[in-house]
Amino acid sequence: MEFESKPVISVKETDIYQEDNAVLRNIGFEIEKGEFVYLVGRTGSGKSSLLKTLYADLPLINGEVIVADYNIGNIKSKDIPFLRRKIGIIFQDFQLFADRTVTENLNFVMKATGWKDRTKMKTRLAEVLMRVGLGAAADKMPHQLSGGEQQRVVIARALLNEPLILIADEPTGNLDPEVSDGIFNLFLEINRSGTAVLMATHNHKFINDYPARTLKCEEGNLLDSLKEKFELSGHY
Repeated sequence: MEFESKPVISVKETDIYQEDNAVLRNIGFEIEKGEFVYLVGRTGSGKSSLLKTLYADLPLINGEVIVADYNIGNIKSKDIPFLRRKIGIIFQDFQLFADRTVTENLNFVMKATGWKDRTKMKTRLAEVLMRVGLGAAADKMPHQLSGGEQQRVVIARALLNEPLILIADEPTGNLDPEVSDGIFNLFLEINRSGTAVLMATHNHKFINDYPARTLKCEEGNLLDSLKEKFELSGHY
């Protein structure tokens, strides 16, 4: 099938902006279905701005960006929720509703993305919580969960609509090393089941222990380990 061969993300001759400043210039890359890709670079090098451009949180000024068959350059506001059904977005700071249970947090997202059948919603909610190892946490409030458990809820939330790709911005940045390893292994497991992953990270250990294709933001450029060798050591 021709559809199967399309990349999940395709970026061509694109500049990435933080407000009025171009932080990355004339970048291009593709991510295929089922790929696992790291995104690294110093703070301020453009990693988060690149990710936000991919999920249409920042405007695309020039170039071509196609994500899950959506052209980000001319995407209409009403289509952005449909784009985000096809990609799962995972933030460092959880962004859970503090005054709602885990179930209520997940139901909110399902309703916002078009779910209506209560039985199917209940079944899917149970599936994603089991998937992330939180089958017993459905009725808990976020403050009753550890940081690692809250991040698992965020991953469950991102999986609700069976996305083609998970876009994760420093998903272990606020967690201690042991908890981070568990979260990272969950990403690997999700990737092995066929979901692509693009993960921005500062964690050397992941890259050393589980080498994979790496994109590096550096001095306005985006380096790709598929095309060139570059140094990963040092601070980024």
